[in-house]
Amino acid sequence: MRLVLCDDQRILCDALATVLEDYGHQVLAVTTTATAGVTAVAAHNPDVCLLDLCFPDAENGLDAARTITRHHPGTKVLVLSGVADPQMLSEAMGIGIAGLLPKDQSVDQIADALDAIAAGGAVFDAGLRHGVTSGLPRQRSKDPLDRLTPREGEILARIVGGESTKQMARAMNITTGTASMYVRSVLTKLGVHSRLQAAALVRREGLLSQLKPGEAWRSPPGHSGVVTQPDGLDVPA
Repeated sequence: MRLVLCDDQRILCDALATVLEDYGHQVLAVTTTATAGVTAVAAHNPDVCLLDLCFPDAENGLDAARTITRHHPGTKVLVLSGVADPQMLSEAMGIGIAGLLPKDQSVDQIADALDAIAAGGAVFDAGLRHGVTSGLPRQRSKDPLDRLTPREGEILARIVGGESTKQMARAMNITTGTASMYVRSVLTKLGVHSRLQAAALVRREGLLSQLKPGEAWRSPPGHSGVVTQPDGLDVPA
Protein backbone atom coordinates (compact mmCIF):
# COMPACT_ATOMS: atom_id res chain seq x y z
CA MET A 1 0.00 0.00 0.00
CA ARG A 2 1.04 3.62 -0.60
CA LEU A 3 1.27 5.45 2.72
CA VAL A 4 1.70 8.89 4.25
CA LEU A 5 2.76 9.00 7.91
CA CYS A 6 1.85 11.99 10.04
CA ASP A 7 3.02 12.22 13.65
CA ASP A 8 4.88 14.91 15.56
CA GLN A 9 7.42 12.33 16.78
CA ARG A 10 9.79 12.19 13.81
CA ILE A 11 11.91 9.37 15.20
CA LEU A 12 8.82 7.20 15.65
CA CYS A 13 7.65 8.00 12.11
CA ASP A 14 11.01 7.21 10.54
CA ALA A 15 11.30 3.91 12.40
CA LEU A 16 7.75 2.92 11.49
CA ALA A 17 8.36 3.87 7.84
CA THR A 18 11.42 1.65 7.66
CA VAL A 19 9.64 -1.38 9.10
CA LEU A 20 6.47 -0.92 7.05
CA GLU A 21 8.57 -0.80 3.89
CA ASP A 22 10.04 -4.15 4.95
CA TYR A 23 6.44 -5.40 4.92
CA GLY A 24 6.15 -4.34 1.28
CA HIS A 25 4.41 -0.99 1.77
CA GLN A 26 5.57 2.20 0.05
CA VAL A 27 5.96 5.22 2.33
CA LEU A 28 5.53 8.29 0.15
CA ALA A 29 6.02 10.95 2.82
CA VAL A 30 6.76 11.35 6.52
CA THR A 31 5.34 14.52 8.06
CA THR A 32 5.36 15.94 11.57
CA THR A 33 2.50 18.46 11.45
CA ALA A 34 -1.17 18.04 10.65
CA THR A 35 -0.95 20.72 7.93
CA ALA A 36 1.99 19.00 6.27
CA GLY A 37 0.16 15.68 6.47
CA VAL A 38 -2.84 17.06 4.57
CA THR A 39 -0.52 18.65 2.02
CA ALA A 40 1.30 15.34 1.50
CA VAL A 41 -2.00 13.51 1.02
CA ALA A 42 -3.07 16.06 -1.59
CA ALA A 43 0.26 15.75 -3.40
CA HIS A 44 0.65 11.96 -3.34
CA ASN A 45 -2.92 10.60 -3.11
CA PRO A 46 -1.87 7.64 -0.89
CA ASP A 47 -4.04 4.63 -0.09
CA VAL A 48 -3.79 5.30 3.66
CA CYS A 49 -2.68 8.13 5.91
CA LEU A 50 -1.50 7.02 9.36
CA LEU A 51 -2.39 10.01 11.50
CA ASP A 52 -1.92 11.07 15.11
CA LEU A 53 -4.61 13.19 16.75
CA CYS A 54 -2.50 15.43 18.97
CA PHE A 55 0.10 17.90 17.71
CA PRO A 56 1.93 20.80 19.38
CA ASP A 57 1.22 24.43 18.58
CA ALA A 58 -2.55 23.91 18.77
CA GLU A 59 -2.69 21.91 15.53
CA ASN A 60 -5.66 19.60 15.40
CA GLY A 61 -5.39 16.05 14.05
CA LEU A 62 -9.18 15.83 13.96
CA ASP A 63 -9.33 18.71 11.50
CA ALA A 64 -6.72 16.97 9.36
CA ALA A 65 -8.69 13.72 9.40
CA ARG A 66 -11.87 15.61 8.52
CA THR A 67 -10.17 17.36 5.58
CA ILE A 68 -8.70 14.13 4.23
CA THR A 69 -11.94 12.14 4.42
CA ARG A 70 -13.94 14.99 2.88
CA HIS A 71 -11.62 16.16 0.11
CA HIS A 72 -9.49 13.06 -0.56
CA PRO A 73 -11.91 10.11 -0.41
CA GLY A 74 -9.38 7.85 -2.11
CA THR A 75 -7.22 8.01 1.00
CA LYS A 76 -8.27 6.07 4.09
CA VAL A 77 -7.30 7.42 7.50
CA LEU A 78 -5.88 5.10 10.15
CA VAL A 79 -5.60 6.96 13.44
CA LEU A 80 -2.82 5.88 15.80
CA SER A 81 -3.88 7.52 19.03
CA GLY A 82 -1.82 8.16 22.12
CA VAL A 83 -4.80 9.70 23.91
CA ALA A 84 -7.83 8.18 25.55
CA ASP A 85 -10.17 11.18 25.56
CA PRO A 86 -13.60 9.66 24.78
CA GLN A 87 -14.88 12.89 23.23
CA MET A 88 -11.95 13.19 20.85
CA LEU A 89 -12.09 9.50 19.90
CA SER A 90 -15.85 9.72 19.37
CA GLU A 91 -15.40 12.67 17.03
CA ALA A 92 -12.71 10.79 15.12
CA MET A 93 -14.98 7.78 14.62
CA GLY A 94 -17.79 10.05 13.47
CA ILE A 95 -15.61 11.59 10.75
CA GLY A 96 -15.52 8.32 8.83
CA ILE A 97 -11.99 7.11 9.48
CA ALA A 98 -11.11 3.56 8.51
CA GLY A 99 -9.38 2.60 11.72
CA LEU A 100 -8.46 3.60 15.24
CA LEU A 101 -5.62 1.92 17.12
CA PRO A 102 -3.61 2.73 20.28
CA LYS A 103 -0.20 4.16 19.55
CA ASP A 104 1.52 1.35 21.45
CA GLN A 105 0.50 -1.32 18.93
CA SER A 106 3.24 -3.53 17.54
CA VAL A 107 4.29 -3.10 13.92
CA ASP A 108 2.77 -6.54 13.20
CA GLN A 109 -0.61 -5.28 14.47
CA ILE A 110 -0.36 -2.08 12.44
CA ALA A 111 0.55 -4.09 9.33
CA ASP A 112 -2.43 -6.41 9.94
CA ALA A 113 -4.69 -3.36 10.26
CA LEU A 114 -3.42 -2.05 6.93
CA ASP A 115 -4.14 -5.44 5.32
CA ALA A 116 -7.68 -5.36 6.70
CA ILE A 117 -8.26 -1.82 5.42
CA ALA A 118 -6.83 -2.75 2.01
CA ALA A 119 -9.39 -5.55 1.82
CA GLY A 120 -12.22 -3.09 2.45
CA GLY A 121 -12.58 -3.53 6.20
CA ALA A 122 -12.47 -1.13 9.12
CA VAL A 123 -10.35 -1.64 12.22
CA PHE A 124 -11.29 -0.26 15.62
CA ASP A 125 -9.52 -1.38 18.76
CA ALA A 126 -12.11 -2.85 21.13
CA GLY A 127 -10.61 -1.16 24.21
CA LEU A 128 -10.64 2.32 22.70
CA ARG A 129 -14.08 1.84 21.20
CA HIS A 130 -15.46 0.66 24.55
CA GLY A 131 -14.12 3.81 26.18
CA VAL A 132 -15.97 5.90 23.61
CA THR A 133 -19.27 4.07 23.74
CA SER A 134 -19.56 2.90 27.34
CA GLY A 135 -21.00 6.21 28.51
CA LEU A 136 -23.41 6.63 25.60
CA PRO A 137 -26.94 5.26 25.21
CA ARG A 138 -26.87 1.94 23.38
CA GLN A 139 -28.38 2.27 19.94
CA ARG A 140 -28.93 -1.01 18.18
CA SER A 141 -29.70 -1.37 14.52
CA LYS A 142 -32.68 -3.51 13.65
CA ASP A 143 -30.30 -5.65 11.62
CA PRO A 144 -26.88 -6.18 13.27
CA LEU A 145 -25.41 -7.22 9.91
CA ASP A 146 -25.90 -3.67 8.61
CA ARG A 147 -22.85 -2.68 10.66
CA LEU A 148 -20.54 -5.09 8.86
CA THR A 149 -18.63 -4.70 5.62
CA PRO A 150 -19.02 -7.55 3.09
CA ARG A 151 -15.64 -8.93 4.16
CA GLU A 152 -16.66 -8.86 7.82
CA GLY A 153 -19.93 -10.57 6.89
CA GLU A 154 -17.92 -13.40 5.38
CA ILE A 155 -15.84 -13.62 8.56
CA LEU A 156 -19.04 -13.83 10.62
CA ALA A 157 -20.33 -16.60 8.37
CA ARG A 158 -17.13 -18.51 8.99
CA ILE A 159 -17.39 -17.91 12.74
CA VAL A 160 -20.86 -19.40 12.69
CA GLY A 161 -19.49 -22.29 10.64
CA GLY A 162 -16.94 -23.03 13.35
CA GLU A 163 -13.83 -22.23 11.33
CA SER A 164 -10.60 -21.51 13.15
CA THR A 165 -8.58 -18.39 12.41
CA LYS A 166 -6.12 -20.44 10.37
CA GLN A 167 -8.95 -21.98 8.34
CA MET A 168 -10.40 -18.53 7.62
CA ALA A 169 -7.02 -17.19 6.56
CA ARG A 170 -6.37 -20.12 4.24
CA ALA A 171 -9.83 -20.01 2.65
CA MET A 172 -9.77 -16.22 2.19
CA ASN A 173 -6.12 -16.04 1.11
CA ILE A 174 -5.17 -13.61 3.89
CA THR A 175 -2.74 -13.81 6.80
CA THR A 176 -3.83 -15.21 10.16
CA GLY A 177 -3.11 -11.80 11.68
CA THR A 178 -5.49 -10.13 9.23
CA ALA A 179 -8.15 -12.76 9.91
CA SER A 180 -7.77 -12.16 13.65
CA MET A 181 -8.12 -8.42 13.08
CA TYR A 182 -11.34 -8.99 11.15
CA VAL A 183 -12.68 -11.22 13.92
CA ARG A 184 -12.01 -8.55 16.53
CA SER A 185 -13.69 -5.91 14.37
CA VAL A 186 -16.77 -8.13 13.90
CA LEU A 187 -17.07 -8.79 17.63
CA THR A 188 -16.72 -5.08 18.40
CA LYS A 189 -19.33 -4.02 15.85
CA LEU A 190 -21.79 -6.64 17.08
CA GLY A 191 -21.23 -5.62 20.70
CA VAL A 192 -20.20 -9.10 21.84
CA HIS A 193 -17.10 -10.38 23.56
CA SER A 194 -16.54 -13.81 22.04
CA ARG A 195 -17.12 -15.88 18.92
CA LEU A 196 -19.58 -17.94 20.90
CA GLN A 197 -21.70 -14.86 21.60
CA ALA A 198 -21.48 -13.78 17.95
CA ALA A 199 -22.72 -17.16 16.73
CA ALA A 200 -25.49 -17.14 19.34
CA LEU A 201 -26.56 -13.64 18.24
CA VAL A 202 -26.83 -14.76 14.61
CA ARG A 203 -29.03 -17.69 15.56
CA ARG A 204 -31.14 -15.76 18.07
CA GLU A 205 -31.87 -12.99 15.57
CA GLY A 206 -32.58 -15.45 12.75
CA LEU A 207 -29.83 -14.04 10.55
CA LEU A 208 -28.40 -17.26 9.11
CA SER A 209 -30.25 -16.79 5.83
CA GLN A 210 -28.60 -13.37 5.33
CA LEU A 211 -25.08 -14.74 5.52
CA LYS A 212 -23.53 -15.86 2.27
CA PRO A 213 -24.41 -19.54 1.85
CA GLY A 214 -21.72 -22.10 1.18
CA GLU A 215 -19.00 -24.03 2.88
CA ALA A 216 -18.01 -20.92 4.84
CA TRP A 217 -20.77 -21.56 7.35
CA ARG A 218 -22.33 -24.93 6.74
CA SER A 219 -21.30 -27.61 9.22
CA PRO A 220 -19.45 -30.49 7.57
CA PRO A 221 -20.97 -33.99 7.77
CA GLY A 222 -20.38 -35.61 11.11
CA HIS A 223 -19.43 -32.32 12.74
CA SER A 224 -19.76 -32.48 16.52
CA GLY A 225 -21.34 -29.02 16.68
CA VAL A 226 -18.51 -27.35 18.61
CA VAL A 227 -15.07 -26.33 17.43
CA THR A 228 -12.32 -25.32 19.84
CA GLN A 229 -10.65 -22.24 18.45
CA PRO A 230 -6.92 -21.62 18.82
CA ASP A 231 -7.69 -18.85 21.31
CA GLY A 232 -9.61 -21.26 23.51
CA LEU A 233 -13.13 -20.14 22.61
CA ASP A 234 -15.66 -22.87 21.93
CA VAL A 235 -17.90 -21.90 19.05
CA PRO A 236 -21.07 -23.79 18.06
CA ALA A 237 -21.20 -24.57 14.35
